Amino acid sequence: MQDAIEPVGPQWMLKITPGRGTRYQQIVDYIEQAIGEGRLRPGDRVPPQRHLAKALGVDLTTVTRAYAEAKRRNLLDAKGALGTFIAAPRAQLAAVVDMSMNVPPPPGNLDFADLLRRGLSQVLLRSDPHLLMTYQLGGGSAADRAAGAQWLGPMMGAVGTSRLVVCPGAQAALAALILNLTNLGDSIAAESLSYPGLRSAAQQLDRKVMAIQSDDAGMLPDQLDAACAGGVRLIYLNPTMQNPTTRTMPISRREDLARVAAKYNARIVEDDPYWLLSTDAPSPIACVAPELTYYISTLSKTLSPGLRTAYVLLPDRTDHDDGFLAALRSFALMSMPIAVALSTQWILDGSAQQLLDGIRTEAMARREIANRWLSGIGQLPPTGIHVWHALPEHWSPEQLTKAALAEDLRVTPSDAFYNGPTPPNAIRISLGGARERAELSLALRKLAALLERKPTPRQIVV
Repeated sequence: MQDAIEPVGPQWMLKITPGRGTRYQQIVDYIEQAIGEGRLRPGDRVPPQRHLAKALGVDLTTVTRAYAEAKRRNLLDAKGALGTFIAAPRAQLAAVVDMSMNVPPPPGNLDFADLLRRGLSQVLLRSDPHLLMTYQLGGGSAADRAAGAQWLGPMMGAVGTSRLVVCPGAQAALAALILNLTNLGDSIAAESLSYPGLRSAAQQLDRKVMAIQSDDAGMLPDQLDAACAGGVRLIYLNPTMQNPTTRTMPISRREDLARVAAKYNARIVEDDPYWLLSTDAPSPIACVAPELTYYISTLSKTLSPGLRTAYVLLPDRTDHDDGFLAALRSFALMSMPIAVALSTQWILDGSAQQLLDGIRTEAMARREIANRWLSGIGQLPPTGIHVWHALPEHWSPEQLTKAALAEDLRVTPSDAFYNGPTPPNAIRISLGGARERAELSLALRKLAALLERKPTPRQIVV
């Protein structure tokens, strides 16, 4: 005689919807969302697999696979004969959930450790170990540049490897370009809200950032024209899913700005780390004005910060000299050979595309979590990895940032990005820093509750 199938609780009556992924994956996503929303709590016992299969009208194999994936994500904790329970989230063990650094989220559907092991194994198998541990000059080997050209293919089409330089990260590339293309005291045109690394590099090199007014489409061409008429000869743009605003500049504005640059023979640094994460990005400015534009694409924002590899596509001109490479070597003699070799291996064997696809999927899921908990974030890019959040009037960015840290949350205030005296009342929230979706959901839920409260007297900055 078979045991009776007991009904499962109402909190487990999810609806399996065609077209929203595999059945087992929908069950896993439901568990993760329910944990984040507090409907399932650490220590809650989950239904036996055959009970849940019966309740949902799916086969036992589907539930078995769902529970196995949930265990891999540390959502469930199996305790033998006692049963299976909702696991304590890692967020409870972490000192701070860091939502201040813009990093790609770990892809939930990939075994990253295995990908890393296989990639490094191939690197060691195919490379001379001595070459991986010695000086390597010249901006990348022929194989490294070929990998860079393949990486840039979706946005740039076919590019000559002679125009490519492999760099130890986008920040080093940006600093070297500033050093090579400007003189002491020169100004660099940029949007009033822009990447903090630009301001940092400019200050260290005794240059200035000139804030150019923007609208919803990006930097205003007439304002840039006035700046260039006044002597500015270097323009910094981050046109796709801009950091921090998430705005993508339309092709018409890219063309207008390129015309202004051409009028004054000004150079453009196009910092474009998020193009490959976008679902509908226009062609880069480097395609519109290839003779004027230095194009930077980094793996740190699309694959992993640990790769510390970026590609710079030099302008399509015949008068190249080695000034950029010399500037780069003055403070960053070379890229880390092992990191570059791994980047090259992953790009050429298809692992980089596999990882990128996983990160896109994970970014989309995290965007939905952000939409669930946060108001005031506007229309997010489907696969964006950060959020620009307008604050209610009762919070200032400095107050909110300090109050969030007291709640074990780290976010970035608007003054980190603003080139001017009065930054907007907003913060940037990065979605990739949390290790798992459940951790992110708990963190954003806590942040949303904090935003609804008013600051206490000791949180008010005088």
